[in-house]
Amino acid sequence: MTPSPPPRERSFRGVALVIALCWMAVFFDGMDVNIYGATMPHLLADEGLGFTPGLAGTIGSWTTFGMLIGALAAGTLTDWLGRKPLVTGSVVLFSLGSALCALAPGAAVFGAGRFVSGLGLGGLMPIGLAIVAEFAPPRRAALATGLMMTSYHAGGMAATGIGLAVAPEHGWRWVFWAGVLPAVIAVPLVVKWLPESPGVLFARGRTEEAYAVADRYGLDRPGVQQAPEAGAKGRMAAIGALFAPGTRLATPLLWVASFAGLLLVYGVSTWLPELMRASGYSLSSSVTFLMVINAGGIVGMLVAGRTADRFGPVKISAIWFLLTAAGTFLLRNELPLGVAYVVVFVTGVWLFSAQVMVYAATARVYAPRERATGLGWVTGVGRTGAVVGPTLGGAVLAGGNAGLGFTTFAVTAVLGAVAISLVSLVTAGRRRPVPDTSLGRSAPAA
Repeated sequence: MTPSPPPRERSFRGVALVIALCWMAVFFDGMDVNIYGATMPHLLADEGLGFTPGLAGTIGSWTTFGMLIGALAAGTLTDWLGRKPLVTGSVVLFSLGSALCALAPGAAVFGAGRFVSGLGLGGLMPIGLAIVAEFAPPRRAALATGLMMTSYHAGGMAATGIGLAVAPEHGWRWVFWAGVLPAVIAVPLVVKWLPESPGVLFARGRTEEAYAVADRYGLDRPGVQQAPEAGAKGRMAAIGALFAPGTRLATPLLWVASFAGLLLVYGVSTWLPELMRASGYSLSSSVTFLMVINAGGIVGMLVAGRTADRFGPVKISAIWFLLTAAGTFLLRNELPLGVAYVVVFVTGVWLFSAQVMVYAATARVYAPRERATGLGWVTGVGRTGAVVGPTLGGAVLAGGNAGLGFTTFAVTAVLGAVAISLVSLVTAGRRRPVPDTSLGRSAPAA
């Protein structure tokens, strides 16, 4: 056995390549998710495709359903197949789905393409979060998570830009061909440079490789406690561990918080322009509000990450949810345009990062060998909120009461705050620490 070298402090510089590769993959994830909305007017205008507004909503649900399945499957399979193959497979899947959409002769094939894309899009997020949680400096894990998630919003803005620049002159199909670029750009870089989890390597018996990766990036060398159990039995054990005595109460609370967070993210992202129009703002101003809230989201990821590293992601997520509730409730009133822009911006600061801090909290609740499975189930179950959010917002807006729509989102944010706050209470008495894989220390489990 190779002797263990003296432990060294893990730094952002030392793991910058890992975080950058995850940032790039999630950037393309955000781009692909938002391509559909960016091309919607052109899809509806293409008579040969056979789209109607109702069918467009149904296909959007297929995408989200694929994301739910992808998140649950990836979180469970990643300890068996490995992090790198799952990242690669996820990128290939949503690139393939985009190609199917670009070639689609009708709505049925297009919908199948979006479902395939959803499988890859849902699978990538929990794996990326697990990789960042494992490799990031332990005292900067929440900041690293927030930094990675800025890429999702950057990808969404890129999709909007591509849609505006390409679709009017060249047609919507070329926008979806741009969605194939991740397979061309990201996959070779991931295959060459993304390291595999030392715990996964150790579980497969590739001990020397596991130690080499751990030494290169300043992680503690893995042992039995850090390695996921192999085989189907191991996969079932990882799921069962989510309901072990130390986590059985925290797991459903994290699911509820993730449900509330993703309901807000997808509900507000889908219906904010229409809600603002119903509140009396012009069409151009209402569309601009969506760009403003996403800009706030990018700022919020960095602010929340730094703050959570100091005070803990559970506490910051709860506060951020409550601030989101205050912001959305304030938007019930028709404010002066400049004030409305400010309120929407700061609401974006809180709203998106409240959900991301749920992920950061999840990474602390579960031990390393269960972390990827825990993140997969938290993101997967939370995707039901992504399905409900747009539908709920549309149902409320159909009643003609924009104020009720904002109130509904505010109540959802309070639900998220209560759920994530209770995670601290149900884990407060737990004495089982989560190993800090940087220097062999133990960090609190929650």
